[in-house]
Amino acid sequence: MSFDRHLAEIAREYPEWTIWRSDAGRWWATRHHPLTSAQREAGCAMTIDADEPEGLREQLHEQEERAKSADP
Repeated sequence: MSFDRHLAEIAREYPEWTIWRSDAGRWWATRHHPLTSAQREAGCAMTIDADEPEGLREQLHEQEERAKSADP
């Protein structure tokens, strides 16, 4: 799958995040909104990165689960 297609699919799956690939080839995601104190305590991160798209997807899924568990 092409780089652009991976990027578009991940962005569609996780609309609360900005997704990009750096010049060095790493995949990154940053949240659109600041974290609450409860989310920070639950281990949520504002920005995450991975070597490949699937690794980023896994981390995004984990981050979304952490955020859900922190929200009342």
